[in-house]
Amino acid sequence: MNRHIVHLDLDTFFVSCERLLDRRLNKMPVVIGGTSDRGVVASCSYETRQFGVHSGMPMKMARMLCPEAVVIRGNSGVYSKFSDMVTDIIKEQSPVFEKSSIDEFYIDATGMDRFFGCYQWARELREKIIRETMLPISFGLSINKTVSKVGTSEAKPNNYILIPDGSEKQFLAPLSVKKIPMVGDQTYRLLRSMGIEKVKTVQEMPVELMESVLGKNGISLWKKAQGVDNSPVEPWSERKSISTERTFEQDSTDVAKMRSILVAMAENLAYQLRNGNKLTACITMKIRYSDFQTYSKQRMIPYTSLDRTLINTTLDLFDSLYQRRVLIRLIGVKFSHLIGGSYQIRLFEDTEKLVKLYKSMDIIRNRYGQQAVIRAVTMGVKSIGGTPNPFNGQPPVIPAHRRL
Repeated sequence: MNRHIVHLDLDTFFVSCERLLDRRLNKMPVVIGGTSDRGVVASCSYETRQFGVHSGMPMKMARMLCPEAVVIRGNSGVYSKFSDMVTDIIKEQSPVFEKSSIDEFYIDATGMDRFFGCYQWARELREKIIRETMLPISFGLSINKTVSKVGTSEAKPNNYILIPDGSEKQFLAPLSVKKIPMVGDQTYRLLRSMGIEKVKTVQEMPVELMESVLGKNGISLWKKAQGVDNSPVEPWSERKSISTERTFEQDSTDVAKMRSILVAMAENLAYQLRNGNKLTACITMKIRYSDFQTYSKQRMIPYTSLDRTLINTTLDLFDSLYQRRVLIRLIGVKFSHLIGGSYQIRLFEDTEKLVKLYKSMDIIRNRYGQQAVIRAVTMGVKSIGGTPNPFNGQPPVIPAHRRL
């Protein structure tokens, strides 16, 4: 029995979220990412792509190519909430699904054609997602993950495509070889130097030649060009860690400033834990110096989600890790060993009054935005959760009908 694999991709996801929060961004060129010249583009609207802007591009270059673009730092917490909305819908409707990134999903709908046509089912699932989240989403349906993913990219924006069984090779042939998911910039340049631009050329080459040039990856690339991909849809499991990093605009040794940023980072991650009903038992601190030497240190703690413990442990790790007194380029914090559950008061250490205080703070943040309540020490720190939309004086608000 042939498989039926659906690939879904939320179109320009970060941009689409921002446009839901502020309708004035509709049809405007929008770029999401680090706002400094050292930042990179995380997402960009279709209006900016005609100027050559693309994801992964340095923000400085994006500004040069499209100076009229609205640049937004973005808010990872808000994007995660929208992603969770879509995940919940897919989880309710799908037999087996894989969440490959914050905005991409694979569904194995094999066997569903006995009861309901897979193509019709996928279309109705897409319509349900759009109706309940108001986010544009595209999908491709074929017999494997590679062809479905390529199909989605061809269907965009906000559309869908069916690649019938047996037409995979014919569908891929006229496309650029860069469309094959495993072909990155370096591999693409190598293939272009060999005169290979279209997938059809790879299809006609001996597999031994591809292996001699790219090794085992060459065999895998050749098979995918033929429309062959037996990789399974891996059942989705919840993430086991959350993290955040900050790259400084200028390398620094300002310890006071770094400690303030670390407090903001730990506070933000702790808020995410509580909102997701999660606890952590492991904190990891990372430092990258100006010479790109990177060091990290971790510590196990009793399961918790309270700011006080997490912040103090993060600062202790920083104090013990920062030994070289060299200019620092990047600092990062990660909480891992996550489990589900609400916080339990620790006898002699936490008080009921303190726990109630955190709950009240979270209620205010959920209603008025993450920056509605912050510690005084972090007031001079750029928002860890993302800068507010420049057109919107109010904190982001999730649509009421899908509010978490």
